Amino acid sequence: MHADARSPIGVFDSGVGGLSVLQALCEALPHERFVYYADTAHAPYGERGDAYVLARTLAVANDLVEGRGVKALVVACNTATAAAIHELRALWPGLPIVGVEPALKPAVAASRTGRIAVLATRGTLASAKFRRLQETAAPRAQVAAVPCDGLADAIERADAAETEALCARYMQAAGPFGAGAGETDTVVLGCTHYPFATGVLRRHAPASVRFLDTGAPVSLRTRQLLAEAGLLAGPGAAGGI
Repeated sequence: MHADARSPIGVFDSGVGGLSVLQALCEALPHERFVYYADTAHAPYGERGDAYVLARTLAVANDLVEGRGVKALVVACNTATAAAIHELRALWPGLPIVGVEPALKPAVAASRTGRIAVLATRGTLASAKFRRLQETAAPRAQVAAVPCDGLADAIERADAAETEALCARYMQAAGPFGAGAGETDTVVLGCTHYPFATGVLRRHAPASVRFLDTGAPVSLRTRQLLAEAGLLAGPGAAGGI
């Protein structure tokens, strides 16, 4: 691995979901080049076991780091982050590696009722990483954790009817919505696929409900790590994907 500032940033997900993170990265880092890896042949990750997700994550990361020479790695998948981020950092200790996690901390800051819904895959919600996040970021908040089985897959397949039906079901579980005590006023999109269904999800909640995803925080963290490592591309470097 001989990466320098001219090397690309690797971004990967089990499918198209990570494109929501890639969009934020392109906006925050316009002079960078990116390699995006969608592991669609093995999707979805969210309903697989930890051992399977770990194996796939290590295989994809090895291709990006050793095969394509990326200078940083963004794991644009909540499930893969929960299952493998520590192993990735142990394997490549000198590489800037950024994972994603449900935006609980900003949700707690934004909520006025203290009740937050987290829509995520079953794998993310069952992980020790999510439990630790909940304990540290939202110890006093009421958190409705909603496992959204099948939703990432429906979005991946662009199945509008199934996406609509699943969004309706899971938003019903996330409620009741409102501005009063015991009502949900903030929804965390805990899977990178879900921002592509934000419009559908919004139809099942009052206009006042906030929806938060992880794209912007991830892009800012990536910029920070690259700057600290002296790996930011200069203004004259070619951008693009």
